[in-house]
Amino acid sequence: MKIPKRLQPLVDDGMVDEVLYQLMSGKEAQVFVVRCGDGVRCAKVYKEAQKRSFKQAVQYQEGRKVRNSRRARAMSKKTRYGQKEQEDAWLNAEVDALYRLAQAGVRVPEPFGFVDGVLLMEMIADEDGKAAPRLDDVVLTPEQARVYHAQVISDVVRMLCAGLIHGDLSEFNVLVDPDGPVIIDLPQAVNASGNNNAERMLERDIDNMCRYFGRFAPELLNTDYGKEIWALYEAGELYPDTKLTGCFEHNTKSADVDELIEIIEAAKEEERDRQERLQEAEAGND
Repeated sequence: MKIPKRLQPLVDDGMVDEVLYQLMSGKEAQVFVVRCGDGVRCAKVYKEAQKRSFKQAVQYQEGRKVRNSRRARAMSKKTRYGQKEQEDAWLNAEVDALYRLAQAGVRVPEPFGFVDGVLLMEMIADEDGKAAPRLDDVVLTPEQARVYHAQVISDVVRMLCAGLIHGDLSEFNVLVDPDGPVIIDLPQAVNASGNNNAERMLERDIDNMCRYFGRFAPELLNTDYGKEIWALYEAGELYPDTKLTGCFEHNTKSADVDELIEIIEAAKEEERDRQERLQEAEAGND
């Protein structure tokens, strides 16, 4: 096929020998199957920011660390340079996550390089060497559903132990190769310890998986892995080999409204005192 403009630099540099065909086009990127020497890989071409339909970048980026202080200041000021740096950080997030998760033992595609908004990575293949199907395109037996569900939950735990949450996990971004599920699409990966939405996103990821696999093994619909995993994580008791039960005992104790009001009023009073001290300090400086 004709070489897409965004892939031409990789061909010119010898990273890609031939573009075979387009595999898919999604809300964030187009994916092409390419030949690299004797092997076949995928080239993920990210769309420009204004052409992407993924609109919730801010809540996913919260808590991500920027090593370069100049870049961090520019990103916070929303200048043209800052917007470019923020876009670069968003695109690099998937590459960083893939390396980090592969090292943690999570089944993700192996990355081979990132050039000018193009991620070159392993092609997840089926038994015939063709691109592996998405989980949504696979019909499972109840036993397969239970096994695959356990594998995905295990990978979610490994991800969390590595400090990350997928943030958009569903049957549409999990592939199935002969060894089971492989998690893909990670540019929105969430920093578990630095994002206020982390708990909610983790539970949503896990609930999505439970609902999907529950189509084939209905007993999975009655599990509560999300809250169990997060509770263990918060308590510092979550490890890659932690044995899970899928059960969680919810706190049914009624909130003490009077006590909450007292806490709020005390916080307000502390803030008023702080503001008064600031005003007194400013007056003293004058």
